[in-house]
Amino acid sequence: MDEDIRKAALDYHRLPRPGKLAIEATKRMATQRDLALAYSPGVAAPCIEIAADPDKALDYTARGNLVAVISNGTAVLGLGAIGALASKPVMEGKAVLFKKFADIDVFDIEVDTTDPEKFIEAVALLEPTFGGINLEDIKAPECFEIERRLRERMNIPVFHDDQHGTAIVVAAAVRNALVLQGKTLAEAKLVTSGAGAAALACVDLLVTMGLPVESVTLTDKDGVVHAGRDPSMPPNMARYARPTDARSLPEVLPGADIFLGLSAPGVLKAEWLPLLAEKPVIFALANPDPEILPDVVKAGRPDAIVATGRSDFPNQVNNVLCFPFIFRGALDAGATEINEAMKAAAAEAIAALARLPADEAVASAYGGRPPSFGADYIIPAPFDPRLILEVAPAVAKAAADSGVARRPIADIAAYRKTLEQRSWRSSQLMMPIFSAASAARPRIAYGEGEDERVLRAIQTVLDEGLAQPVIVARRAIVEQRIAELGLRWKLDQDVEIVDPAAGGPVLAGLVEPYQRLAARRGVTVEEAERQIYRRPSITAAMLLKTGHVDGALVGGKSEWWGQMRLILPIIKRAEGVKRVYAMSALILDAGALFFADTHMVPDPNAEQVAELTLLAASEMRRFGVEPQAALLSHSNFGASDTPSARKMRAALKLLQRGGADFPVDGEMHADAALSDALRKRLVPDSPLTGSANLLVMPNLDAANITLTALRAAAGGLAIGPILLGLEQPLHVLVPTTTARGIVNLTAIAAADTVR
Repeated sequence: MDEDIRKAALDYHRLPRPGKLAIEATKRMATQRDLALAYSPGVAAPCIEIAADPDKALDYTARGNLVAVISNGTAVLGLGAIGALASKPVMEGKAVLFKKFADIDVFDIEVDTTDPEKFIEAVALLEPTFGGINLEDIKAPECFEIERRLRERMNIPVFHDDQHGTAIVVAAAVRNALVLQGKTLAEAKLVTSGAGAAALACVDLLVTMGLPVESVTLTDKDGVVHAGRDPSMPPNMARYARPTDARSLPEVLPGADIFLGLSAPGVLKAEWLPLLAEKPVIFALANPDPEILPDVVKAGRPDAIVATGRSDFPNQVNNVLCFPFIFRGALDAGATEINEAMKAAAAEAIAALARLPADEAVASAYGGRPPSFGADYIIPAPFDPRLILEVAPAVAKAAADSGVARRPIADIAAYRKTLEQRSWRSSQLMMPIFSAASAARPRIAYGEGEDERVLRAIQTVLDEGLAQPVIVARRAIVEQRIAELGLRWKLDQDVEIVDPAAGGPVLAGLVEPYQRLAARRGVTVEEAERQIYRRPSITAAMLLKTGHVDGALVGGKSEWWGQMRLILPIIKRAEGVKRVYAMSALILDAGALFFADTHMVPDPNAEQVAELTLLAASEMRRFGVEPQAALLSHSNFGASDTPSARKMRAALKLLQRGGADFPVDGEMHADAALSDALRKRLVPDSPLTGSANLLVMPNLDAANITLTALRAAAGGLAIGPILLGLEQPLHVLVPTTTARGIVNLTAIAAADTVR
């Protein structure tokens, strides 16, 4: 791998503490009584209940949301048999994906044996601890027997993701590709390159979904898998071994509708492409180098639909589209296994999702450009926020319909609501924004280009492909700090510099436009020149105003309001907006909360509260989050007649009359906003469901104090302040903003350029 990536990956895993996982308590442990309830004597109560009824473990322990990711390190990614201990970073990574995408807790377990019998025995004995088992990176053919034996022995889901996760995503993609090509599984002819665990699982699932067995031809490194080739071949391979004189891949390609590659780079030659049927489907899934590159296919067979395992080409077949959500549905339904019906349901749900029209929240997750079902979009992207809402319910329903659900979910619509609420309980909040920024990669100016935080943030911005940075800074200072900080980017090559010490045509071109803007505030041409060369916030804002960049971040070293006074005369309000406001987000364990107005308007009137709420709700949708707004007050639903309470009630009426297309209610206490049960006791007809996620405060003091107090007390990750109502994307950093915070605001500014 690239040396820069290698070093960055080692630092990522080592700092600030080794590894990617930690364990945290979910119950309070603050008093002697808490200790008595958590351990002796109180813990005896749930133990007795579970001894009498084992299913009570799902009520009193974490088992129902706990999965084991287990490997013996015999087939790790592209690294091979590196051993159990060396596989641990991969297993920790899989655990993080479970948590981030589906809020499932995971213990990674590395079993130090290559003996299948010992491995099976070790895993089977762990059943009381877990709600499900995810087998990972175990070599074939042992993986088939290990999974089969464990499924027979254990009464919880056992799922070998290398086989079935790949199979589910492949099946979804094949389903949609054939729809676009005007074909069906029942009439398709399929040829594989590869006959290992993943390839056989893909073929088996496609057969379950309607592909005839006799329409399948397997090939591997030894050629065509034919009858009589190897009397000891596993039954799931022998199923497809038919009498044939063909012995090589090109001999079996003529007329094939589907080429499924799970083998090695370059296996499918460009000169063989004409052999395939009209409008073929080509899945070249070897990683990192596919069996054939998509541009080669497009050149030789423009009528083909191509998928790979890589993120830099359309139609990435990625297991993360599947495994978090199939386990989510299986665990929530109390499934005893993940059967073929559940896998097929997951595949159909993923396929159907790609065919759905995209709403505004989904468009935001795709960089502001709604995806459209077609040859370059046959499966959703991994960050599609609808995946958990579509796949998990489909799996849970299939578990119930096939008779393996111990706790069948009766109300699927209500279940979807709970999934929607829990899907943002992790750091997923920024994922749609990062996706949008990466798609746009606009030019972003940084006013404080000499600040160490900005310089470090720019490294991440470049590594993640979020933007093209332009810094206002003195070249000599920046060059010195790049060396001191060990940064890998280069001035003029990776980052443009606008140097006030050197002058130049870019700076000179800003003076006259700025003087025109500021002339009626007593700014002469001479003063305008001094400001452009000495006030980096003005310089960055003017770079944005004149179109040299697409967005800007300024401030971060001095008082926030002072910076706002510099930029407001330059960057105007958006059309139809009466004021500029600020919103901040806080990512907590319980979910993401948005607060407004945290920085701009000290005491907004009712009209401004309503406008603020609409702007904040619109910005939330760029995060892929549907807003539920609570207008907060010291008063609960008319209990007080103070001016503040009346203001929030009036704002609610304006929003209701103005056609707010999201749930909003008030005025109310903060606890009523966050507690569905409490709110329903007070006002049973509230349009809010679950916990509100947009907290609109009656004044700046309330918003800022609540945000900062909660951040300090709960240790949440703050994002912002995000300015609302400007005609161009510009944000002002607060002095406490970290390098990561600058990265986040860069992504937000970049994503806003695609409005």
